[in-house]
Amino acid sequence: MSSREFKSFSKKQLLALTWWHDSSPYSSFDGLICDGAVRSGKTTCMSLSFVSWAFYRFDDTNFAICGKTIASLKRNILTFLLPTLLSLGFDCKEKLSQNMVEISFKNRTNRFYLFGGRDESSAALIQGMTLGGILLDEVALMPRSFVEQALARCSLPNSAFWFNCNPENPMHWFYEEWIKKAEEKNCLYIHFLMKDNPSLPKKVMRRYENLYSGAFYERFVMGRWVAVDGLVYPDAAKGKYTEKPPCHEFGKYYISCDYGTVNPTSMGIWGLQGSTWYRFDEYYYSSRAEGSQKTDEEYYEALEHFADGKRIEAVIVDPSAASFIECIRRHGKFRVIPAKNDVTDGIRKVQDAFRDGRIRISPTCKATIKEFSLYRWDEGATKDVPKKENDHAMDEIRYFVSTVLSQPDDSFFAIATKR
Repeated sequence: MSSREFKSFSKKQLLALTWWHDSSPYSSFDGLICDGAVRSGKTTCMSLSFVSWAFYRFDDTNFAICGKTIASLKRNILTFLLPTLLSLGFDCKEKLSQNMVEISFKNRTNRFYLFGGRDESSAALIQGMTLGGILLDEVALMPRSFVEQALARCSLPNSAFWFNCNPENPMHWFYEEWIKKAEEKNCLYIHFLMKDNPSLPKKVMRRYENLYSGAFYERFVMGRWVAVDGLVYPDAAKGKYTEKPPCHEFGKYYISCDYGTVNPTSMGIWGLQGSTWYRFDEYYYSSRAEGSQKTDEEYYEALEHFADGKRIEAVIVDPSAASFIECIRRHGKFRVIPAKNDVTDGIRKVQDAFRDGRIRISPTCKATIKEFSLYRWDEGATKDVPKKENDHAMDEIRYFVSTVLSQPDDSFFAIATKR
């Protein structure tokens, strides 16, 4: 289905599209909050509604569209939104150097600036602007400081807030301060499920239902704000993804490394057969258990021995291990890459890679298999984090998947309306 094909909207989608219109009983609200299941049509409806509202209320005005990163924003919203607006008679001019899209319709023109709310420093990016409204996509993934600074920019009369997210931990600040207090904040709250997207094929719906388990199934399929608990990788702990490689020949090799001085150092060597990466061997050294610490040079010597003369594409290393990264570079034999280290997002990517058959663990990786049975979520934390114990092989597996196998998020969407 292309981004320009429309059928009929569900009631919730229609409400998200029209709540701001003068004829709507909800037009006096100051904002819209949409949360719930993935692929439920909330993002596409909200982005189209946001632009329509902007032209209904304003002319020659600045607006902001915010995502976790500008790259994710372009992928999640602009890929759909701009072709759709063009098909409806709008004129859209992207100004990449300014991270801005200038949109015109008939005799009106408005400017939509793009912002990434990745971390606490992002708040400085939006300071000083005056906005007619703001759309925050994936708001639960943004720091509170960025969101509050962005909302403070909406000082024009008739300005409004637009929030969109998938559920996270029930202690999350956005759930506590906005979703639970939507009436107090004078915001319309709409909770979406997959069935609220009439154009989502049943086959795709089943794919997403099979993609998640446990708390992530509750969140992304059922749309509930629930806490994670128990083992991080319960299926791996049961041996579901433990598999001997079909043969001893591999097309490519990588090594992933979590470096420790007092804590254990874990390395895994990965080989590609077909479309599956096998972690077919490991190096695991605990200075506490062995009674002596190793230097960077001693670990480098172990790395060379572990590689065993194989042509290693790169060594993926814990980004905080600056001295060991420099040691590897100084020797000039291996290309070294500091790993991507978003913990929760990385864990989800590892879970996906296991389920898709893109990674498997050899039975020879005894220390890793033991960690799978011990690696647990921190149930007392206010956000999704695993306990900082029994996590050394777990971390370097995550480094490999996030850095080498990471692909852009599935950008499938489906919406529906009559033409």
